[in-house]
Amino acid sequence: MREQLEKIKEEALKQIEASEALEKLNDIRVAYLGKKGELTSVLKSMKDVSPEERPKVGQMVNEARELIEAKLEETKTLLARKAREQQMKQEVIDVTLPAKKANIGHSHPNNVALKEVERVFVGMGYEVVEGPEIEYDEYNFTKLNIPANHPAKDEQDTFYVNKDIVLRTQTSPVQAHMMESGKLPIRMISPGRVFRSDEVDATHSPSFHQVEGLVVDKNITFADLKGTLAEFAKEMFGEETKVKFRPHHFPFTEPSAEMDVSCFKCGGKGCRFCKGSGWIEILGCGMVHPHVFEMCGIDPEQYTGFAFGVGLERIALLKYEIDDMRLLYENDIRFLKQF
Repeated sequence: MREQLEKIKEEALKQIEASEALEKLNDIRVAYLGKKGELTSVLKSMKDVSPEERPKVGQMVNEARELIEAKLEETKTLLARKAREQQMKQEVIDVTLPAKKANIGHSHPNNVALKEVERVFVGMGYEVVEGPEIEYDEYNFTKLNIPANHPAKDEQDTFYVNKDIVLRTQTSPVQAHMMESGKLPIRMISPGRVFRSDEVDATHSPSFHQVEGLVVDKNITFADLKGTLAEFAKEMFGEETKVKFRPHHFPFTEPSAEMDVSCFKCGGKGCRFCKGSGWIEILGCGMVHPHVFEMCGIDPEQYTGFAFGVGLERIALLKYEIDDMRLLYENDIRFLKQF
């Protein structure tokens, strides 16, 4: 038994020293120390050893196991170090080579346009206020002087959650909430997403964005409205931009108007961009209707105000000369990276 153990030990150590790979070491460990290994076989045959010899043989088996395990660990550490050194030689990094260019995201054209609009009005002392996209019918229509039989309330134009709740069709409900709060005077813009049941085409979408503004104070006149929007147009489209107002009708305001800006592409001479007219329609506006003040708890005898609303996509399309509104929502990186 002694000679057998010595032979097993010598063969194991010889194989370990000859190993050049970690996988080979694992095979040796299994062959000699595993459940069916050489030393395990010796232990199983202890029943054939005399009782007097068993302690000595057991001690010899343990010594051989410890020696083989120690040699395995020593060789494993040595082979791992050599493998690491070889890997480092093969994976040398040349720090003088140019690095890979990081892909940096771009602001969406809508966000670029919105930041410009906010910059202009915040510079005039306006507050930026946001509101819920799911709104009560009362705030989306009734408090804005839109009666129950108004065409805008038709299901062909409005998405109804139920008979009392809608997806807002405009950001004007935010203005109604602000007026109800009673904190006067008010100078605010309310940007946000709105929803209307429109077919998707180059100029329409069922989901788009608006920026609406509201000013409420004593002695506010239509001249204040014109001056404010003229300054806005110059800041957005250039110092030479001119504006004109055309009479219109909006339930929320009286009198109401639509504002055009002189074509910043041709300077008002007429081109494809302005369809030869020299002017481009940009927004709707007007003086806040006295009945709206009454429904929102403001005395129309003491206060006046004006409101306006502009489509954010329209600003982006005009400012960046984009022909098709659908490009804004297709998430084509080739298009978006231009901004």
